[in-house]
Amino acid sequence: MYRKDNKTEHYTMKAQREGYPARSVYKLKDIDEKFRILKKGDKVLDMGAAPGSWMQYISIKVGERGLVQGVDIQDLEIELKPNMRFLKKDMREMASTHWKRGEYDAVVSDAAPFTSGVPSLDAGRSFELASKAFEIACSVLKRRGNFLTKIFDGEYTGDFYKDIQKSFSSVKRYRPSAVTKASRELYIIARDFAPKA
Repeated sequence: MYRKDNKTEHYTMKAQREGYPARSVYKLKDIDEKFRILKKGDKVLDMGAAPGSWMQYISIKVGERGLVQGVDIQDLEIELKPNMRFLKKDMREMASTHWKRGEYDAVVSDAAPFTSGVPSLDAGRSFELASKAFEIACSVLKRRGNFLTKIFDGEYTGDFYKDIQKSFSSVKRYRPSAVTKASRELYIIARDFAPKA
């Protein structure tokens, strides 16, 4: 019989106890505590937001004067608070000009493709989503804003990492503790957006 590993079960049960629809919230919490990408009053764009755990965390972190705008092709499983907005749309079909230039303090993306089980194919699909999130981030971030994206580690990761380095002062790769050993999930954290002239 298939059984989740202990780490997966631990974080899944913790999410249920603490009122989050998905265990992925602990990946964001780990990253934010280590790299400090979110702060009070921030306006944050959350790509691939469903089922809504990241939006819940961000909503609390940015506070009443902040805002989190979620985007996903799927519905949320949470109730929106006053500082939350949601747009049901495929991020891949959105032009970077949908939002005002320099509108957001941070752009985060936990978007993941429907997996096929073929590692190279899944990595390519993940790269497509991460690239789109990066494209949008470069359009909507304020100067010195922060960007976070998930990508399945593969042949595209190195070049993608180098591309992000061209636009941010600090870029790091990180695997949060909530990521299972078997997963190819990797997070790229880019701080201090410095757009090209």
